Amino acid sequence: MSGRRALQSIVQTRHFAADFGRFHVKNLKFVRTPAPRPIPEEIPAFGTVATDHMLEVDFKGSAWQTPVIRPVEDVRLHPLAKVLHYCPTIFEGLKAFRGVDNEIRMFRTEANMARMVTSARRAALPDFCPLQLEHMIEDLVRKEQEWIPRGKGTSLYIRPFLMGTDPSLGVTRSTEAKLLVVCCPVGPYYASGWEPIKVYANPANIRAAPGGVGAFKMGCNYAPTIATGDEAAAHDCAQSLWLWGEKQWITEAGTSNLFLFWKNTNDELELITPPLSGGLILPGVTRDSILALVKEWGEFKVTERYPTMSEVKEAAAEGRILEFFGAGTAAVVAPCSQIVYVEKPNQEPVKIDIPEQANPLYRRLHETITGIQYGKIDRPEWIRVVN
Repeated sequence: MSGRRALQSIVQTRHFAADFGRFHVKNLKFVRTPAPRPIPEEIPAFGTVATDHMLEVDFKGSAWQTPVIRPVEDVRLHPLAKVLHYCPTIFEGLKAFRGVDNEIRMFRTEANMARMVTSARRAALPDFCPLQLEHMIEDLVRKEQEWIPRGKGTSLYIRPFLMGTDPSLGVTRSTEAKLLVVCCPVGPYYASGWEPIKVYANPANIRAAPGGVGAFKMGCNYAPTIATGDEAAAHDCAQSLWLWGEKQWITEAGTSNLFLFWKNTNDELELITPPLSGGLILPGVTRDSILALVKEWGEFKVTERYPTMSEVKEAAAEGRILEFFGAGTAAVVAPCSQIVYVEKPNQEPVKIDIPEQANPLYRRLHETITGIQYGKIDRPEWIRVVN
C-alpha cells in the first residue's frame, strides 16, 4: 500500500481513542521569535542546531489543544511525567529540500505521518489526524525556509515527536501528551560521502523480536543500541548489523533498512531486503521508495525475505555478492565494504569483504531518489511543494 493510500486508510478508520479537538491547521497560531538567530554559514553537525521556531500541540482533558508555532525553547516537564519513567515516546524523521529551481520540496510526508500514527497507537499515546499534522509541518517549513541550506546533500531535517506527559507513576495509557516538531539544517549524514562503511555482526546482540515493537519508531528502540554501537566502533565499524534467531537472519543495519544485491544460486541477479511481516524491521520510507523504483525498472529479481549470515558468508566466498547497503531518511543509502562477523561466542571475528562495483546500484538509487527530492526528476506523487 502506498504512503498516501495508507494515510487515507488511517484517517478513515474512526476508532480513535482521542478527540481531535482543535487539532487542525486552520486553528494554528504563530508566535514569532523576538530574537531571531543568525543562520550558520557552515552546515552544523547532524541534528545539533535547531531553527528559530517549533510546532507544539498539547493533549489534555481527552482532546487536543490549539496548535502553535512558537520560538524554540526548553520544555518543562513534571518530575512524575510518564515519559521520564516508562518512555512512552515516538518520533519521525523527514526532510525538506531546496531544489535546483529554488522550490522547497518535502518527500513522501504522508508515509511518515501514517507510520507515526501507527507508532502512537502501539505506544498507547493519543491519536491525531495525520493529514492535519502534515499541513502544520508544511506551514512550519514555510516559516523556516531561510534555514534550508543550499547545496548538494543538504536539507532541513524535520523531527516530529510525541510523548506522554501526565504526572503519574502508573503504568497506564497516557492521559496527557505533548507533540513537538523541531527542524535542523543538515548536510550529508556521512561526512566521508561515498566511502563505504564496515558493519559489525554479533548474534549476541538483537534489536527486536517477533511480536515486539521493532516495526515502530519508538524512543525505547534506540537507547539500547548505543552501547552496541560502541562495541561496533571498537571493531573499527560504523554500524551494527542486527541478527535474529538460530538461522541468524539479517534484519537491519544500524538504524537503516538493508539490501543485499547478489547473484543467487540460480545465477540470477537478485535484490533482497527483509520483509515487513514479523515485526522485526521498521517499514522505512526510503526502503519502500527503493522497492517501488527497482520493480518499475524490472531489471532483476526482487525478493522480500531475510538473508542469513551463512548465505552471505558462502556467497562472499564464491564472489556472488555485488553490493550490501543500508537505506534510510538520514543517509538515503550507505554502502558497506566489510562485515566483521562474530560467528560464535569468544571467537575472533570473520571479515567478509564486499567488492566495490564500477557502476553500483546503490549510486543509481541515490541519484534517482535525490533527483526527485531536489526537483531534477519529476515524480509529483512523492513530492509536496511548499509554496
